[in-house]
Amino acid sequence: MDSPEELFRRLEQLNAIGAALSSERDLGSLLERILLAAKTITHADAGTLYRVTENRSALHFEIVCNDTLGIAPGGGATGFPDLPLHTPEGDPNKKLVAVCAVLEDRTINIADAYAEAGFDFSGTCLFDTRTGYRSRSFLTVPMKNHEGTIIGVLQLINAKHPETGQVQRFSIAAQRLAESLASQAAIALTNRQLIDQLEALFESFVSLINLAIDEKSPYTGGHCQRVPRLTMMIAEAVNATREGPLADFTLSEAELYELKIAGLLHDCGKVTTPVHVVDKATKLQTIHDRIGLIDTRFEVLKRDAQIAALRKQLELRPQQDAPAEAACWNAYRQALERLDDDRAFLRQANLGCEAMPPEQQQRVRDIGAGRNWRNPAGVDADFLSADEIENLTIRSGTLTAAERETINHHIVATIRMLEALPWPAHLRKVPEFAGGHHERMDGRGYPQGLTREQMSVPARMMGIADIFEALTARDRPYKSGMKLSQALGIMRKFAANGHIDPDLFEVFMRQGVWRRYASEFLDPEQIDI
Repeated sequence: MDSPEELFRRLEQLNAIGAALSSERDLGSLLERILLAAKTITHADAGTLYRVTENRSALHFEIVCNDTLGIAPGGGATGFPDLPLHTPEGDPNKKLVAVCAVLEDRTINIADAYAEAGFDFSGTCLFDTRTGYRSRSFLTVPMKNHEGTIIGVLQLINAKHPETGQVQRFSIAAQRLAESLASQAAIALTNRQLIDQLEALFESFVSLINLAIDEKSPYTGGHCQRVPRLTMMIAEAVNATREGPLADFTLSEAELYELKIAGLLHDCGKVTTPVHVVDKATKLQTIHDRIGLIDTRFEVLKRDAQIAALRKQLELRPQQDAPAEAACWNAYRQALERLDDDRAFLRQANLGCEAMPPEQQQRVRDIGAGRNWRNPAGVDADFLSADEIENLTIRSGTLTAAERETINHHIVATIRMLEALPWPAHLRKVPEFAGGHHERMDGRGYPQGLTREQMSVPARMMGIADIFEALTARDRPYKSGMKLSQALGIMRKFAANGHIDPDLFEVFMRQGVWRRYASEFLDPEQIDI
């Protein structure tokens, strides 16, 4: 029998174990802690842990530990079959001691498996024959959670006398301690599973939002997946760095998860952005590309020029004036050339591929106001409307100022949406991380104009990821994927002029994040360095 001092020491161990189990986040580590703790407080030489399968048809072997054989937690986990709770005929499979403990909801304490009648220990005997081990005393404890549901079984083998090391039967005190630990362990395990399930459910909702954005626009769906991946690459590189200003900065596992969620949600506000703005591939695109309407007007003008030339020819009848007719057709052909030239110019301007100089912008205005055409209502109108001129004279890209403001508003919508959610403590910084990816280190970003000192390091990481992904993305409607050398050249300029964090960019380059990202996401022809 244990002395009062020994019993008190084991109770202290039990309390410490309970606190440790409550703080463990990793399911595999939690299972190891449960088994090792059970072995410790019962002085067992070996032990196994089973969990009830999801369909509650069997016990699934999870982990084993055996000091004599040198099997560490997890060792030898393969090759152990599930223990069915019922026979093929449907009868309770009570011959197996672990199954019997579940079916009868009781602890089973056996002094010597080889002398115990009523249970099938053939598997144990086979294990002993194969390894040279001698399994003797068994303590099999069902693990019951706070709802009274048995979720697993602790099986401890060969209790050892703390002084002599002699194998003995598990004492009643050891049994009570194991039962108490099994109860705590079951609750901790259930809580961990519930947390994992809630996190999985939450991440599924996040994926659902990204899927909605993807379905709305295929050009942003890939972005919503790549930016968080690149953000995590940067975070892992910062954690691994041992030199420079960020050598002492480290994100914990919980902070990394918080950043991951922020990355997945960083563009959730795009669900509010009109599709025709997100997908605007040309300057005149709305629901469709309006350059076709302008093509039609050019055809109308060409038809009118032809009709005018024919009328002038008719006016020369009945007399023949060959020089006059030739001049008429020459004027017609020159008019067609001017129309075709202006048409080609407007089609090129509509693409928005390069920055448009002022003289080309003025040419658009001259074409728009310098010609009239008769519209379907029979009314003479300017060749280009004011809206068409505004779009065709966009200096860079395909978005007007108003459309760019609409696009930029997505980050405001993102912040509002995220700040409206009741985040738990370990995810409370998600809105700040996600909401800062369009800010600049010099305070000239949006929507809040934050400076580097006002931003967290994770938010700055996301800013770099967002820009690099956008530069190299090959699925945008308005551009092809940029070459890697060109994208890195732009990033270097951004680091020098206060756009992105130079320290983070140094880690991005030194740790080869750009190279790993390129090999995973870029087309081979983009990788030119």
